[in-house]
Amino acid sequence: MTTPETTPHTFQVDLRGLVDLLSHHLYSSPKVYLRELLQNAVDAITARRADQPDAPARVRLYAADGGLRVEDSGIGLTEADVHSLLATIGRSSKRAGADGIASARADFLGQFGIGLLACFVVAAEIRVVSRSARTPDAPPVEWAARDDGSYTVRTLPDSARPEPGTTVYLGARPGSGEWLAEERVLTLARDFGSLLPYDVRVGDSAVTELPAPWDRAYAGPAERRVALAGHCHQLFGFTPLDTVELDLPVAGVRGVAYVLPSAVSPAQRSGHRVHLKGMLLTDRADELLPDWAFFVRCVIDTDSLRPTASRESLYADETLAAVREALGGRIREWLTGLAAGDPERLAQFLSVHHLGVKSLARHDDDMLRTMLPWLPFETTDGRLSLEEFAQRHPVVHFTRTVEEYRQVAPIASAQGIGVVNGGYTYDTELVERLPRVRPGTAVSELDADTVTAHLDTVDPAQELALAGFLAAARARLDPLGCDVALRAFHPLTVPALHLDDRAARHEQARAEAEEQADDLWAGILGSLRGSAPRARLVLNHLNPLIRRISSLDGELAGTATEALYGQALLMARRPLRPADSALLNRAFLGLLEWATHDRENGR
Repeated sequence: MTTPETTPHTFQVDLRGLVDLLSHHLYSSPKVYLRELLQNAVDAITARRADQPDAPARVRLYAADGGLRVEDSGIGLTEADVHSLLATIGRSSKRAGADGIASARADFLGQFGIGLLACFVVAAEIRVVSRSARTPDAPPVEWAARDDGSYTVRTLPDSARPEPGTTVYLGARPGSGEWLAEERVLTLARDFGSLLPYDVRVGDSAVTELPAPWDRAYAGPAERRVALAGHCHQLFGFTPLDTVELDLPVAGVRGVAYVLPSAVSPAQRSGHRVHLKGMLLTDRADELLPDWAFFVRCVIDTDSLRPTASRESLYADETLAAVREALGGRIREWLTGLAAGDPERLAQFLSVHHLGVKSLARHDDDMLRTMLPWLPFETTDGRLSLEEFAQRHPVVHFTRTVEEYRQVAPIASAQGIGVVNGGYTYDTELVERLPRVRPGTAVSELDADTVTAHLDTVDPAQELALAGFLAAARARLDPLGCDVALRAFHPLTVPALHLDDRAARHEQARAEAEEQADDLWAGILGSLRGSAPRARLVLNHLNPLIRRISSLDGELAGTATEALYGQALLMARRPLRPADSALLNRAFLGLLEWATHDRENGR
């Protein structure tokens, strides 16, 4: 049995559908049409100069009567080129070997063969008149296309285009006339093409501003800083705290990184500007720098990175990863240089952007070692660097949360215990890495037992005299999962201290969930019961209020104990559970009732 032969078919393209796809999905804004026109003009000039190095290099844009005319002195096209290139979607004249028109594709900006279609986003019709520089005897040719997918091609007399090059005419589609207005065209041309290597003008107004600000010669470092600060303000709207030069010849990158003058969230989008061979590719290149470098905004020109098909972002490949690493290394070198030669400027920088440096240092021991004397941390001795704090204390204690730190900081400080607040972003990780970069340093997480061990014990006879009150207090707080202890500590103004740790809170949460669960889940949660120590309320025997409360008996002593417990929770800024809130309310009302009852009885 033989298989019948099949006849191959050619894909049919609905140009209207394709234009809709481009305008709503591939391109983020209609403004990209001008970038594609500039790109085609620049690539045509590049192609011509490869054969004729002295050929003119001009691009002129004229906006009038609701239309736009773009003229270039590039390589031009013959009639055969027009049929092969302009009428074939996806074929680019920039690809090596495409009808002999282009050399290596790396010399050109566009590589996908869909650029001219972007013009249909704003234009109902496109007309191209071109004359080839490679075939000077060939007559000028006209290609006219509409957004319904139809086009015509015809040859023209020599007078239609006497010199080699190409002219593109756009007629605005309804509702898109504003995109072809002269003022808008000039703004877009300067945004996209300010670093292009050729003479580009809109009417009589220059577009290109070469050399780039970072490549210009200045009278001195001060003048350079002022000029770059002005460039930053023009592009990004802020005056930089400092400027980092990004000169990476091996990676094909030139540019600058501007340090933000105020703190920003690490999650905030960076918005770096990337020019590809002078043409602005994107002003939202979030992937250009490592995540930790969120405190700078970059503007670079590169000839090594690849664009995506929309030419609005960078293609994620090994080259981009290598450039990202190299740029991160340059910013790291700048930080190291500040630490070595300009400590005042480094301190000014860290006062704003210490979070970014901490993010870097948690993965880079050399950076942590360099920044150890500079990075600020909240401690019981004030705001200090880890280096200074470690010099003061034989053991660097730390807490993992801000709540834990606030709970113990006043008491620990009074007892001479040095504590670092590790509750802020990256701080715990850096404290735990301290022994790696500072050999011999002891680091320990602070827990309730450590704090209690540093508090003075009460004379056994005095504690025995208060045994009845302590037993009643323990019985009152036992349903809340809290023990009661008696110690003597400073400051005297603190009547009670609430201490717990993560293990105790976890066990408390588990017990509460077990009480509220059905039989099945209660059994499962019960099997997870741990042996972690419970939270404790430490009463300060040196405080006069505690001595007066301990002399009470009956219900009033229990109410006073509940009030002390609630006040200790509030002082520690602990989140209140429903049971804690109910206790506070009950204790408050109980004390009010007791006070008003005594007044009614003349006491």
